[in-house]
Amino acid sequence: MYRTKEENKVVNYMKQNSREKLNVRRSLIVYDFIVYAIVVVILLVLYGGMDKLSSVGVIQQICLSTLCIFATRLIGKIYGQVWRYGGIQCYVRLLFTDAVAFAVYLVLELLLPVQKITFARLLSLVSLNLLGALALRMMYRYAYKCGNQETTGGKLLSILLYAFSGLEAGNDKEVQKIKVAIIGAGRVGVSLAEELLNNEESAYIPRCFIDVAKEKVGREIHDIPVYSEDEATFAKLGELEVQEIIFAIPSMEAEKKKKLYNYYKEAGYKLKVYDYPTMYAAGGKRHLREFDIEELLFRKPLVVADERTNAYYKDKVVLITGGGGSIGSELCRQLAKMEPRKIIILDIYENGAYDVQQELKIAYGNKLDLQIEICSITHTKALKRVFDKYHPQIIINAAAHKHVPLMEHNCIEAIYNNVFGTKNLVELCEEYHAERFMMVSTDKAVNPTNVMGATKRMCEMIVQSASTHGTVKYSATRFGNVLGSAGSVIPLFKRQIANGGPVTITDKRIIRYFMTIPEASQLVLQSGAIANNGELFVLDMGQPVKILDLAENMIRLSGVQGISVIETGLRPGEKLFEELLVKTEELDKTSNSLIFIERDTALSEEEIDKKLEILKDACEQEDDLVAKEALRSVVPTFKRPEDVNKEVTVEESKTKEHKNARMKVAVF
Repeated sequence: MYRTKEENKVVNYMKQNSREKLNVRRSLIVYDFIVYAIVVVILLVLYGGMDKLSSVGVIQQICLSTLCIFATRLIGKIYGQVWRYGGIQCYVRLLFTDAVAFAVYLVLELLLPVQKITFARLLSLVSLNLLGALALRMMYRYAYKCGNQETTGGKLLSILLYAFSGLEAGNDKEVQKIKVAIIGAGRVGVSLAEELLNNEESAYIPRCFIDVAKEKVGREIHDIPVYSEDEATFAKLGELEVQEIIFAIPSMEAEKKKKLYNYYKEAGYKLKVYDYPTMYAAGGKRHLREFDIEELLFRKPLVVADERTNAYYKDKVVLITGGGGSIGSELCRQLAKMEPRKIIILDIYENGAYDVQQELKIAYGNKLDLQIEICSITHTKALKRVFDKYHPQIIINAAAHKHVPLMEHNCIEAIYNNVFGTKNLVELCEEYHAERFMMVSTDKAVNPTNVMGATKRMCEMIVQSASTHGTVKYSATRFGNVLGSAGSVIPLFKRQIANGGPVTITDKRIIRYFMTIPEASQLVLQSGAIANNGELFVLDMGQPVKILDLAENMIRLSGVQGISVIETGLRPGEKLFEELLVKTEELDKTSNSLIFIERDTALSEEEIDKKLEILKDACEQEDDLVAKEALRSVVPTFKRPEDVNKEVTVEESKTKEHKNARMKVAVF
């Protein structure tokens, strides 16, 4: 058979690699014999105790101990291991084989007709030999890992390694590796450094730590220097050939992280983070990844769930409508941790429900009783079958049409699904004597300027009204835009950047409140646990974010050059800012300092029925414009977007005029 040149290269490489391994193994056996010989000379020849051996006795003990020690090491495949990559398991195996050798040696020494030595001397011989073998392997591995051509110590280690094993130091691959600085020399940062150092296939090599702890600065961890933020100048990082910066302090304050991110990003460094993914999946682990856009908001993550919340949902039967959606699926993940008796995912979209089901099955197996029901909340008979089958104690309504521009042109469908779907659920909760009903609402329900927000405001009124005459405990939870959800602006920006731009925003003045999906889901769950009846819960979401800043951060994060941001004009029903509260002065505090309650005057059952009748009559005319006007008549706060945005523009103009006037006065 004839081989190609490439095949010959591969064969030659494999042969060369095999020869190298064989040479290293032979060398290791030789060095083990040298260590053993030194121990024998010390303990069998030079040692002159009460049991001093004759020449024949020395030879007998040498033969017996050599046979026991090296035979067990060969049987235990000690010389078949690649010690330069060896972990703790390799050293444990060596300890175990030499322990077996000691036992065999002891037994044979007692049974065979040879000159005897004391137990202490026999144990010392095996132990000292084992200590030498361990030290030899540790020095070999240390030289391979730390040898280099850059420092005096590294060069010396490289020379010794090559002289005694014929191998080049492992760090000769560093030329191809990406040099990184790790921000944080704590447990997480050190763990990352160990992972990078111990993984020969890693694309990264740590060059330094950057930390503020005085007790760490100036020291070395795994031979990696720890610098303070002042010492880690761009010049110093340049000397170390650092190419990327890795954040490894999960608990870092948001403002501090933002400052460091901007500092290193503007200097041209690529930035990464070593942490859990921002979108938690069951069983997720820390890993090295890019900054997610959620982190670029640099807002402190809100911790909402507590022990009281967990205890409330334990052993409960929970029905989640819209359970396959962005919020619904995260609600399922959070609930699964709380050991409920049963979770029922109800959704019209089977693929989303299936994905959540598979994820939770993998994570929890048979520990979690999870059921899937495919139906619409507008289908009363199908819903009734679900209630009759499971008798849920807690119902979380996350099923809704939420896309603002699409609902402007599908007003009838939005009313049927959001309003009448919620009404169906409320009636069934009463009929089947559920404990609680929790509604997922939105900040767009506050002084709504679009169909989606107006329908959600109508849902809030239905829920609040039911709390005055029903037996079920009701609550609604209102929050802002959710990062990463199906209808979020983030996926759109990502697609536009991937396609080379431009990134489109409707207006550069737009501001929005943001929260992550886990935060939104935890808030909904806690609101149900602490609700008495009829509350409208609102979260203190901190400072709003300009969409323009968000777009620019995403472009900068991508590293793609030349992508512009252009305005396309406000969409139907869109306003420049969202409000979280209708009446900000009417707030009650809760046990969580970030959650407030807005108490609105609930409408009577008769008033709600009249409003629903108006909507029903309008929808039956099959005209979206008629339906929208009907919605406007039953939701008094439903405003036209142009009126709201005009007010904002006038206010902005007044503010600018005031600033200009102050500047003129300052000049004079």
